[in-house]
Amino acid sequence: MKTMKREEIVVEDDKMSKLIIGLILDGIGMISFTIPLLGEFSDVIWAPIAAFIMTRMYKGRVGKAASVLTFLEEALPFTDFIPSFTLTWIYTYFFQRK
Repeated sequence: MKTMKREEIVVEDDKMSKLIIGLILDGIGMISFTIPLLGEFSDVIWAPIAAFIMTRMYKGRVGKAASVLTFLEEALPFTDFIPSFTLTWIYTYFFQRK
């Protein structure tokens, strides 16, 4: 059985926290998709908030690019079903080169 160092446990906790928070934030973004017309108006408010949160969750180039894409995804009509926080998490932890 492999024992984990304290730093590895902290990184793993951060990884899972970001996934859970991202799923919740994607859910919030998708809720507006279920309310016709009113939902699209709420996206005007949610888009900059979601972009700001994305820059805080993911630092550097990934956070900046993801925040722009998140803003566009939330601001454009009929794109609320795209889980931008979850996709950024997948990219960060499975596809990004270390």
